[in-house]
Amino acid sequence: MDEYPEGSLDNSIPFLLTFGTRTTTEESDSPAATLSHALKDEAILIRSELEPLDSDQARAVLRYIKDRDASNLPCSARDSVPRRYRFRVRSAERSILLPPRRARLPEGYEPPSPTQPLVLHSPYSPLSPISTLYPDGIIDPNWLRKHQYLIPSVLLCFYSLVADPTLSTLCDNQIKTDINNIRALLSQSGYKTRLAVVLLSEHGSSSSHASDGVQERLEIIRRGCGLDSKALFLVPAGGSQEELERVAENMLTTLYAVAIDYYRDLGRHSRKKRSRGVAPQPTVPPTSGTSQTLSLAGWNVRYDFKTAVFAEYRLEMDVALRSYELAYENLLSSELMELIPSWSPRWNEGRLLADTLAVRCLRCLLWNGQHSAAARRWQYHRERLADLVDRRARGTNNYSWEAWEARWAVVMADLIDRAGIAELAPSSQRLYLPPEKSAMGERLQPWELLHHKGYWYRLAATHVQARRAFAHAIPDDHRRSPGDSPATLVAKSAFAYDTYMCPEPYEEYPLRRPGVNHGRIIIDLLTRARDEFLKRNQVRLAAEVSLDCARELAMTEEWQKAVDLLRPLWKDLPFRSEGWTAIAESLTWGLRAAAAQIDDAELVILADWALLSRDFTKRPNWHYDISKALDDVDVSSKPSVSVRDGQFQSFISAAFLFEGEEGRAGQSVRSQLSITSNAQPESAPVVLGSVYLSFHGCLDGIILRHQKSEQPASARGKSIISTVALTRQADGGANTEKSAEDGSGLTLLGSADLTLHPGQSLVFNMEVPLREPGETRADTVTLHVGYDDFDLRQTITLQERGGKSLWHISPSRTKILPRPNPLAVRVLPRPPKMEIRRPVWKEQYYTDEPIDLEFGIENGEDIEALAKLDVVLFGEKPPSFTLSVPGHEDQISSNVRSEEARISAAPIGTIASAQSLPVRLRLPPIDRPSGYDLTLKVTYFLPTNPGTPISQNAVFQLNVVNPFEANYELLPRLHPEQWPSLFDPGNVVIPPAGDDAESQPPPQGISQAWCLVTRYASFAAEPLRVTDVDIVIHPSPAAQYSLTRRTGLPSSGVGRLVPPQTIQEAAFDLVAKKATIDDRGHAPLDVSLVIRWARPGDAKAAGEEGAEPPAPEKINTTTLPIPRFNVFGTEPRVLASVSHHRRRRSGRSKEGEEEEDQEYVGAPFVTLTITIENASTHFLTFGLSMEPSEMFAFSGPKQTTLSLLPVSRRSVRYRLLAVGDEAEGSASGIGQGGKKEEEEDEKKKDGREKQEEEAAGVWVRPALVVRDKYFQKVLRVIPASEGVRAGKEGFEVWLPRLG
Repeated sequence: MDEYPEGSLDNSIPFLLTFGTRTTTEESDSPAATLSHALKDEAILIRSELEPLDSDQARAVLRYIKDRDASNLPCSARDSVPRRYRFRVRSAERSILLPPRRARLPEGYEPPSPTQPLVLHSPYSPLSPISTLYPDGIIDPNWLRKHQYLIPSVLLCFYSLVADPTLSTLCDNQIKTDINNIRALLSQSGYKTRLAVVLLSEHGSSSSHASDGVQERLEIIRRGCGLDSKALFLVPAGGSQEELERVAENMLTTLYAVAIDYYRDLGRHSRKKRSRGVAPQPTVPPTSGTSQTLSLAGWNVRYDFKTAVFAEYRLEMDVALRSYELAYENLLSSELMELIPSWSPRWNEGRLLADTLAVRCLRCLLWNGQHSAAARRWQYHRERLADLVDRRARGTNNYSWEAWEARWAVVMADLIDRAGIAELAPSSQRLYLPPEKSAMGERLQPWELLHHKGYWYRLAATHVQARRAFAHAIPDDHRRSPGDSPATLVAKSAFAYDTYMCPEPYEEYPLRRPGVNHGRIIIDLLTRARDEFLKRNQVRLAAEVSLDCARELAMTEEWQKAVDLLRPLWKDLPFRSEGWTAIAESLTWGLRAAAAQIDDAELVILADWALLSRDFTKRPNWHYDISKALDDVDVSSKPSVSVRDGQFQSFISAAFLFEGEEGRAGQSVRSQLSITSNAQPESAPVVLGSVYLSFHGCLDGIILRHQKSEQPASARGKSIISTVALTRQADGGANTEKSAEDGSGLTLLGSADLTLHPGQSLVFNMEVPLREPGETRADTVTLHVGYDDFDLRQTITLQERGGKSLWHISPSRTKILPRPNPLAVRVLPRPPKMEIRRPVWKEQYYTDEPIDLEFGIENGEDIEALAKLDVVLFGEKPPSFTLSVPGHEDQISSNVRSEEARISAAPIGTIASAQSLPVRLRLPPIDRPSGYDLTLKVTYFLPTNPGTPISQNAVFQLNVVNPFEANYELLPRLHPEQWPSLFDPGNVVIPPAGDDAESQPPPQGISQAWCLVTRYASFAAEPLRVTDVDIVIHPSPAAQYSLTRRTGLPSSGVGRLVPPQTIQEAAFDLVAKKATIDDRGHAPLDVSLVIRWARPGDAKAAGEEGAEPPAPEKINTTTLPIPRFNVFGTEPRVLASVSHHRRRRSGRSKEGEEEEDQEYVGAPFVTLTITIENASTHFLTFGLSMEPSEMFAFSGPKQTTLSLLPVSRRSVRYRLLAVGDEAEGSASGIGQGGKKEEEEDEKKKDGREKQEEEAAGVWVRPALVVRDKYFQKVLRVIPASEGVRAGKEGFEVWLPRLG
């Protein structure tokens, strides 16, 4: 687009001129903003008499405005940063030149009539004689430049508003005078430029009085200058940068609306002129040439063009597009271009205007997002002009048309670049844009879609190449300059060539001097296209373009640039592997030629190595000998070249196979390596210096060195199979290859004939020893070619062949290995003969006991072994354990993780053959049921193969369970002591003072008795001896507890042998006493059951008789937590207790006779005591009633009332005696429902116990009711002693049988 006249294709952006500030550079010196010499004399000077502002505030505001210049912004409606305004900004200090509004008359011209003055027009109008358009031109590109760079839409004047009150009036008057002068000059110029004023305040005070004074001065200035309120702006002093930017932003937003009104007025004026329908007359009638003035159709094109330009200023792109299209069609109609002869200068001006209209149409379409319409519009203009030039001009088969085609393609690329289309950005990786919705239903051709810039640059390069071809076809007579040619020849060829925006033939391709550098233009365009293709990963197109560019560089003998261009593509792009052999061949030959010219030895060697392939076309008279690669290259030192895998498809391929799928450590596996040549048939053989085969895993690297065979070359066939013996050599030896340094610590060496003829395969059979277990895979094969002039190494990555793994049996026979992965072998560990045995383990292990685990490590090898032991205990929070090995110190485990305890590599010494070594693990007592995985790993080494470790693993399950489980019941009992009285002053607790303040006073509160009954069961797999059962009472601040223990265990201390799955019972009497009588809250009772037990020591200990107490160190303690109980409370409770009595025989007992041996007479009777406790602070009254029964007789109150004081208790006693037939031996008839309950009890007892109970007595249910008199609530009677139990319908009492 730079070849078009300046300003003709620029974006139409409102022009803002800042006036009155100091500028570092005079922008009016730019070519676009400079008036021509013909107009400078008539220019209008706008000048200010005040000094330009140079304060920091003025510079900051001016800098912000210039930073918002939209000249270089993308021409797109979808801007990434939304903007409220767009300005093209220029700055001037205190003077500007405006072009004259009217053109002057020609010199020496006399008006025909002094009474009729001539009408003067714009110097850019075809009506003015001084205009280049006079008399029949259409539009001058300078008219566009006038509105873009010369005549501002807004003139923004800067002044300083002084703060000195003594100078304020004077300065304000100077500002008003200067503004009025500028306004008058603008009015005299005839332009409608809007005037705006910015006042930079120096007032630093923010008081209301100062603000009122500034506002008053502003109003005076505005009225004195006749300014609109939207045209006067105040920038306060002392504000922050953010405030200044906010003021400037609001100012520019306001001015943008003013500028849009300015261009709207200009557009309205153009439409008004077009609507007249009459062609205006020129100032002076034409008298030369055809004396033809511009027709009405031309005037319509001119006015449509102006209307469209002003609409574009206003960003009304739809309006601008319609006007541009209308002007374009009228321009190329039969009324204008069809009538202009091709030899006339107006013809080229018409073509220039057509291009300008088409470019602006494209810009409007891209602005609106009509991408496919823009591509079709570009093609339409190209075809339309081609048809016009073929019919009316000199045709399209010439260098001029190809130059225009190239220029037109570059214009489209520049428009796409300036539009900033995000969908075509390189990051999107799109090659073209899909059609918009309006074109979805049409069948579009591929070239009717908008492609990225690389497509257009490449198209332009193609046309430049065609232009060069046409230029080189120009005859020599036409290539001479006019001064060196006869006049007749000059006249004959004057109009033979089309020179639209291109030089004459003698300048396009001169005969004796350089002309247009077509090659440089082509290289520049191809380089741009290549960059765009690479950004979008179009590597093949980039390679093709690079190859064309390299040819151009070769034509200009720029060899280094050609190498720099082709080297990355040749090394990085796998053309041959993808089937692009032709591109790869051309690229390689071109790179080889350029590299030879600059003596690049590495590239020459690589190119010759690649050109040996049979896939390329054989070139006659080429040596095809890699040893002669550097014959025409000057080198200062011996080069060393490396070819990485995938850089290019080499003519040498390699394959490797393991015959077996698996093997064992210490053994060997058979393998086969084949190297095949696909070189040109008549090429020289390649002698490989060495071959290095590397593995990924535990195998050694293999090096094959060249050793010439005595067999003549003629006797060698297509495939040569040889067996190579491998020997082991340590890394770093004198003969170890450098390529093996990256391998393992040992290297296998072998020798073979490595001479590789064209089309030949070298097959090597090898026995590879296996060392360590694991999977090993053949990785790469490195070929080394060494000559006197250079060294070359090529690395080939071994790959699977998709089921076509061929094993060479003989030179003519192969077989397929039916293996999915023949490159890998699975090395199994050597079978271990070391056994880990568990001699004696207990049947089950329990919590709270130390655990000793014994193991035996038995050596089954034929020789002794040096062993190490790894022990891992895995589970939830495993304990630390100790490992004991005879002859070694004990080792303690470490917790590597929260779920793992480990001892690693514990030395256990040398174990002789067929011997066993005992080891012991000690675990501390474990306090919870757990399950662990115990892993023992013995790693040993044999003296015959000390480098190969052999391991044996053993995994054991260790389960630790609870030996006992228990349930608990807390039964109330009647405490024999009296409760303290709430009304006794002696029970008042006085806090101690002095030294006794910290001592604990004795408890003086109420007391209660309880019985804790525990039933524990053994869940062990064997009988356990329980030596002691106890409870531990945890202290409580609310009460004090005392314990009376009753376990039922033998008093000898031997304990009791508890069989598995049996239940034992232990009862404990507790007494709880409150600290004070005032405390009536609940008291917690926290108790733990402690069972001391031991495993039975021997067979004798398993019985009860003759057993001895176990040793203290063998007694284990198991603590079972008991759920919390709550004792005491404020609710009243009723306790029932019994005592049995029988009257003794009268008289004294005999001397020495025990009490239990005395004789009793009379019927046995039972005393039932009903105790009511009132622990509250209220007076309570209870009613008691005892109903008679047929089962027993009683003495005592049948009905009575008890009144209880606060914190007190009272008792009522009844004597009960069993009567009736049922009481004499039958357990039936014990009150209502007693028969059924007795039947249920009988079912639970064996026969013998049932008979004993029936003979001893009977359970009866007294019909005793205790009722709260106030709440009328019946209280439940709670059993509080033996002989009383709770039934389904009340409490029951056991009465002995009569007799």
